Amino acid sequence: MYSALAYYCFVALEEPHLEVKKHKKFFKDKEITCRIYLSEEGINGQLSGPILEVEEYINWLQSDSRFAQACFKMHATDSNVFPRVSVKYRPQLVALDCDIPLSRGDLPRGEHISPERWSEMLEQGGYLLLDVRNQYEWEVGHFENALLPPLEKFRDFPLYAEKLAQEVDKSTPVMMYCTGGIRCELYSALLKQKGFEQVYQLDGGVINYGLKVGTKHWKGKLFVFDDRLVVPIDGKPCDPLSHCCHCQLPCDTYYNCANMDCNELFIACSSCCEFYKGACGYSCKESDRLRPLDPGQGNRPFRRKHLIGTPLIEPKSAPACSLSRPSDQA
Repeated sequence: MYSALAYYCFVALEEPHLEVKKHKKFFKDKEITCRIYLSEEGINGQLSGPILEVEEYINWLQSDSRFAQACFKMHATDSNVFPRVSVKYRPQLVALDCDIPLSRGDLPRGEHISPERWSEMLEQGGYLLLDVRNQYEWEVGHFENALLPPLEKFRDFPLYAEKLAQEVDKSTPVMMYCTGGIRCELYSALLKQKGFEQVYQLDGGVINYGLKVGTKHWKGKLFVFDDRLVVPIDGKPCDPLSHCCHCQLPCDTYYNCANMDCNELFIACSSCCEFYKGACGYSCKESDRLRPLDPGQGNRPFRRKHLIGTPLIEPKSAPACSLSRPSDQA
């Protein structure tokens, strides 16, 4: 039995590159695979592996008092959901391009609300509910009546916060959520800086809500940043919220475009995916740099060339496609 783990911790790290080395040494003889980022701001990680090894990692990390308050969300999987061990230094745990020093611990930010209390607040109403994720995440699932900020990328959230402060009464209660909680830490702090008096964030994000409450007030499934791509938040089958981009039948299966000069993310049913040879549209289907559609691969994200043994080919200019490739966020 395997487990998938998502977590983060904002804490001042004087030597994040040293922490990267420590992590790589810990994983050396483990079956764990992961995607972990460390910076002067703290740690943001996702990993998977045998349950006992995952629990060993949690104990190892929390044995360091700096990471004792890390927020962990763990659930069962059938296998490892990351292709390899990836532990890297990143200047910002969440790309925002502005200084939000959460590692200090004294910066005003949104109040953490338990999943149970969150559900009650949704029923009470009288709030502005913000989904601070990307469009491709929203497509397959979101809370009822949630507002998705009209942004191409969330580096633009500071501008959105400024506009929101001009258009919305700052006494309006704001509830915000994301996949695992880390984006809300920064975005809620921005809203507090703009003068919003009541800002609430879903503790542990949608992952934690699914574990604690289930699907109440939630529509569809959850986009996750690993090989699974889309999962039910409570582990139980449910009907798709989104549709195939070609035939419009209900569907929530994501693929990377088979055109190596595109590689964009799109939703398609299995029949259309086969017809278009794994491409997102006609122009990409006719590309001379089309990866073969591999039934054994399914809809798992394409591996980088050095991981799948294919020769490196210099890329050409990429054609326009409908959805953006995901960044690594929890």
